[in-house]
Amino acid sequence: MSEHAVKIFDSTLRDGAQGQGISFSLEDKIKIVKILDEAQVDYIEAGNPGSNPKDMEFFKQIKNVKLNYSNIVAFGSTRRQKSKVEDDKNLKNLLLAGTDVVVIFGKSCDIQVTDILKTSLEENLNMIKDTIAYLCKEGKKVIFDAEHFYDGYKSNKDYAISTLKFAQESGAEVVTLCDTNGGTLPEEIKNITEDVMNQLVIDVGVHTHNDMGMAVANTIMAVNVGAKHVQGTFIGIGERCGNANLSTIIPILKLKLGHDIIDDKQLANLTKISRYIAEICNITLQDQSPFVGNSSFAHKGGMHIDAVTKSPKSYEHINPEVVGNRRRFLVSEVSGKSTIFQEVKKIFPSISKDNNEVQKITDKLKELEYEGYQFEGAEGTVELVIRKTIGKYKPFFKLNHFKIIGEQPYNSEKFISTAVINITVDGKNEMTAAEGEGPVNALDKAIRKALEVFYPELKAVRLVDYKVRVLDSESATEAKVRVLIESTDGIENWSTVGVSRDVIQASWIALVDSIEYKLIKDIERKVKAYF
Repeated sequence: MSEHAVKIFDSTLRDGAQGQGISFSLEDKIKIVKILDEAQVDYIEAGNPGSNPKDMEFFKQIKNVKLNYSNIVAFGSTRRQKSKVEDDKNLKNLLLAGTDVVVIFGKSCDIQVTDILKTSLEENLNMIKDTIAYLCKEGKKVIFDAEHFYDGYKSNKDYAISTLKFAQESGAEVVTLCDTNGGTLPEEIKNITEDVMNQLVIDVGVHTHNDMGMAVANTIMAVNVGAKHVQGTFIGIGERCGNANLSTIIPILKLKLGHDIIDDKQLANLTKISRYIAEICNITLQDQSPFVGNSSFAHKGGMHIDAVTKSPKSYEHINPEVVGNRRRFLVSEVSGKSTIFQEVKKIFPSISKDNNEVQKITDKLKELEYEGYQFEGAEGTVELVIRKTIGKYKPFFKLNHFKIIGEQPYNSEKFISTAVINITVDGKNEMTAAEGEGPVNALDKAIRKALEVFYPELKAVRLVDYKVRVLDSESATEAKVRVLIESTDGIENWSTVGVSRDVIQASWIALVDSIEYKLIKDIERKVKAYF
């Protein structure tokens, strides 16, 4: 891939780590660095070596990791007020990190300087100048993050611009304009960035937050008027409402604006990379995430599905496979035979629309919906219904029995759930037990523990979501419930559903479907790889 003009700067490991519920281990950070390097990210901001021992240890260990593309970046602030750069502990730690590139953030808003830093406007300028000049003298490439720049520009334009000019004159190679509070509108971003571009000779970057849902739009606005350095986080994690989402920005820059920022092969890994990072963050990627979400190319309405089967461009702005995603037709109460046919065709490509089996499957799904099933978010169960109806299904195990035991020990507030299960696979019996946080968790652990003896690939599977819906609340504790679970093996996510008047049985139905779907897909992958 040729050297590109717009640079991608990822801050997942630094700004992203400030998001609620996000905590990276040292191993997590190294895994993310490796996957971002594969994604051809130019800069990976990996943390502040002066803030905690874990970040400093990371910078020591990452030196032993060979990267093919990315530059590791250390992050820190300008020197403390009324002190010498040579004596500043944070700057010493920045140098000890040993990265070729460092990011220095400093205040560009007069109110932030006087009210938060409690120093003079002149001293703040000197802090910027001294810090950048010192790091450049030490052989570092410096990127200056102008914190609160857009707010500062609106408050005191001349002062905000002067902070950038001081950074430029001191040796910074890039100045990044930060919408730190996420409160600037796209038209403001455009006009202010354009003004800055006319006053500086070095590259200008942009760093936006999503407090008004504008982070991606603001970033694109800045690029359109000449910004060459885009900061953000994969899947948009970050403090408050998050940072600009690189999983959205990268395909927009590549596919819509023609910037050669990533080659086609790596763009096709975008969905996999985004979901991998979500897994490490221990969060569920939102279905509605542009480009990489589970629903990004999902169609439910009959007219939409009919149109897409004739011409995908009718309701899809790009080919899903370009970003590694896939088209999904949601089976629901508004689905017709054409929708079901498309689902059947995915599994059995040679089947014709007039085949009687297609009508049988349609009727079976409608019958199950009447009983309380809902299939639009349970493609795993839909595939199993199709296979069972056509006669192309063989169970992977036989359940002999299971038992759930709930126990409240005397003088203890903890309720203990235990599941005991007995299964048979190819004539061999396996009986096991497991404790869990509640009966469903215990049952999930027990069935996996038993089956892993025969199918070790199930060790990679875990539940990422579990939902229970009461279908007829007027029946009180006798009501039917629908259980929807989402599972993952780290490569693919799938959902299955179960319905019963007993929440344990409904959960069991969904769990078994989840396991069997995984095993079927593994067999298909092996066959495909063989041929």
